Amino acid sequence: MFASRTDWDQSINAYTRVLNELRAQDRPLSDLTISNPTEAGLVYPGEAQWKALAKPEAMNYQPQAQGLLSARESVARYYAERQPAAKVDPNDIFLTTSTSEAYTWLFRLLCEEGTEVLVPQPSYPLFSFLADLCDVTLVPYPLIYDHGWQIDLYSLEAAITPATRAILCVHPNNPTGSCGKTEERERLNEICNERELALIVDEVFLDYPLEAPPAESFATNHSALTFTLSGISKVCGLPQMKAAWIVASGPKNLREQAHSRLEVIADTYLSLSTPQQIALPEWLNSRHPFQGSLLNRLKTNLFEADTQLNAARSIRRLHVDAGWYITVRLPALHSDEETAIHLMEEHGVIVQPGHFFEFPQDGYMVVSLMTPEEQFKEGMRKLLK
Repeated sequence: MFASRTDWDQSINAYTRVLNELRAQDRPLSDLTISNPTEAGLVYPGEAQWKALAKPEAMNYQPQAQGLLSARESVARYYAERQPAAKVDPNDIFLTTSTSEAYTWLFRLLCEEGTEVLVPQPSYPLFSFLADLCDVTLVPYPLIYDHGWQIDLYSLEAAITPATRAILCVHPNNPTGSCGKTEERERLNEICNERELALIVDEVFLDYPLEAPPAESFATNHSALTFTLSGISKVCGLPQMKAAWIVASGPKNLREQAHSRLEVIADTYLSLSTPQQIALPEWLNSRHPFQGSLLNRLKTNLFEADTQLNAARSIRRLHVDAGWYITVRLPALHSDEETAIHLMEEHGVIVQPGHFFEFPQDGYMVVSLMTPEEQFKEGMRKLLK
């Protein structure tokens, strides 16, 4: 009766089972995995954000496949403000309800059943579910760590087959926090043009630089057919409002072909509601208090982590360019899941084991810098204990 593509293993893993049991017992836990900004005690502009949804013009329905021009113009201004040299044409922007929906549209645009998309490893586990729903095969290419994270370009090229349709780049990566370097961007463009591939770039964490200058967006990358994804879940800290976008760029002939096909896909769904589109300019204009509050939190906790880790002999954190997370490297005496469970049961601290993100071996834990400062300080103390 049911499609094989949805026949996922939905059994509860040992980590989740233990976490649920501890929470049911009301055990005090220091949570170093917080990722929901609306529950992290951050600064928001206030009632103006929800009042933006109540404008009278929201009662007028104007179905536009790419989204209302006023909303797309606000996204173009966002890029111009963060990178003055970036000239994004509103006509190259497609509004979606989420980056997950954007991935689905792009997989449908680019891929036949059984064709392949290259994805970084480690990276976010959501990709496998999105690919399954579109009958797309994901092929990993490795990120390697050597005084910072690098794309293993040799292995990436070796992974390309006649079935490959696109290369997915997460910039900055979740969870490593690594941004694409200039030489990597140039080589990715060359590879895409040589092999007739598209480049899909996820930039949701781009506004949160930590140990590197703010990275440039791929939204104005015209050297290869490129689809840049972002949205207000991370940009404005509003995951509940469900508004995101795709920016199409690249050589004119390819961009025009992609545009006409994406427009049909977008017109088929017309998914983003009118109140959200009308509110989007105000949400983007009011993002700065939230981003300032969160950046201060991230950098304060990063300093605290380094202060505590400096006293540790066998544990270190890996370099991070940007984003909300750090990766902690520790001796692989047990599997990452066993270590994470031990930390919960014996020390009352929650971290994410590296295998959730497909790190190549054990000995990695992922920690959220969004955690409120005092809770983060105590959680790190427990972790290092």
